[in-house]
Amino acid sequence: MAKLNTILENNFLRVEIDKLGAEIKSIKNKLNIEYLWQGNPEFWKRQSPILFPIVGKLKNDCYNYNGKTYHMTQHGFARDNNFDVVEKTETEAKFVFTSNEETRKIYPFDFTLSVTYKLIRNNIDVSINVINTGKNNMYFSIGAHPGFNIPLLPRKEKFEDYYVVAAPRRKFDLMQINSDGLSGMSKDDPLDSPVQLSHDLFKNDAKIFDIGENKKSMVMLQSDKSDHGVSLAADDCQYIGFWSIKNADFVCLEPWWGIADTKDSNGILQEKKGIIELKNSLQFNSNFSIGIF
Repeated sequence: MAKLNTILENNFLRVEIDKLGAEIKSIKNKLNIEYLWQGNPEFWKRQSPILFPIVGKLKNDCYNYNGKTYHMTQHGFARDNNFDVVEKTETEAKFVFTSNEETRKIYPFDFTLSVTYKLIRNNIDVSINVINTGKNNMYFSIGAHPGFNIPLLPRKEKFEDYYVVAAPRRKFDLMQINSDGLSGMSKDDPLDSPVQLSHDLFKNDAKIFDIGENKKSMVMLQSDKSDHGVSLAADDCQYIGFWSIKNADFVCLEPWWGIADTKDSNGILQEKKGIIELKNSLQFNSNFSIGIF
């Protein structure tokens, strides 16, 4: 039996979302242009995963909390678990995943994770909410990883016709990902001018920019050969990343509230770079918006 995705639709967009990982599976405009990467497993089987409770890789795929070592793979486990659809209208849906016996084996915290998608004209507003339902402070990172078809119009354009534009335009620190998937620091990749896409751009993995304390940051993928493109605007996120795979026709725009371990990480969760500390009964909200044009 075919899997039934949740469908949101307005006068501008039609969006499909899977309960597995609360992952967007399709974004089409009214011209029937598919904006979202369709998950060709030859390159990358995923499309728009939610990253929780870590972003990126842990050093040796392990962390230590209260003297005990836990194993967790890249980007955490939310993307591989089913969410419940708890609210649904024509243009909005809320997905919820809660901690359970299996999650506690690798992540000893109680939580409720919700992802809400809302269509507003040609935008998809995304709100990710974490509630600490346990007795102790919890530690986590969170992020999103949507991939977009580039080029959008393959009969008229090619991958190299596209470029990335950031706002505000200024120099940001580049957190280069090394061969072990861990982060390091560089300062020689400014975003104060458009960045032309090429497959060589990602030969050393993702480009993750530390954007600091900007209350609102935006990046756009666009081409001079058409009027179509994608924007991603994020509130208060520390990092924004770009990623693709050699010869694959997609680019991910990634808002991150957290980052991979550094090569000199001591492995202690509370001291992890970019970690968020959330006291019991409190909640943390992260918001971003995908614009389709």
